[in-house]
Amino acid sequence: MTVLARLLTAAVIAVLAASPVHAQDAPAVDDDAIAVDREKGLAEWDGIVAVLSHPRCANCHVEDAYPRWSGPHYGATRLHAFNITRGEDGSGFGNAALRCNSCHFSSNSSKLHGPPGAPLWPLAPAEMAWWQKSSAEICAQIKDPERNGARTLEDIAAHVRDDPLVGWGWNPGPGREPAPGSAEDTFRAIERWAAAGAPCPAG
Repeated sequence: MTVLARLLTAAVIAVLAASPVHAQDAPAVDDDAIAVDREKGLAEWDGIVAVLSHPRCANCHVEDAYPRWSGPHYGATRLHAFNITRGEDGSGFGNAALRCNSCHFSSNSSKLHGPPGAPLWPLAPAEMAWWQKSSAEICAQIKDPERNGARTLEDIAAHVRDDPLVGWGWNPGPGREPAPGSAEDTFRAIERWAAAGAPCPAG
């Protein structure tokens, strides 16, 4: 065997001998840290779903064509009066003869039970419906781009913070209970939930 061959053989043996040591030196997965992150994430989710399932948000995230009315002054939850629907064109802005902006202007009415308002006032798309769904169902949906408007979690956080119609939920006008917290609180909660791995509760 030549000197070069002996050197190459020795080098290969050294590498093979060192490989198990490197594997042993790899950092172990900390199961306790994962569990803590999951617990933190689920705690954040509890605050997020309290907003998403609140009537100010969920009443317009319906699977059928009819937005809901609910709250202390309405008694039982009911369908929006005047046969208001999502619209035959699927736009969410109602039918051509009675668009949502016929009554819902760019800001709230100052009258009790007066029409609420925002710059745009559509019903959410049917694929983004979560009215009366469980926390686990809403969580899975929020993370699914096919059912959340093709958004990342970062996009969703920004949507909650910046969209005027979403923001209306915390400023719904006279006689209506606002969603809990604020847009900024919910934005931060979504960021923290995402950083913790965006865990969902058991279904």
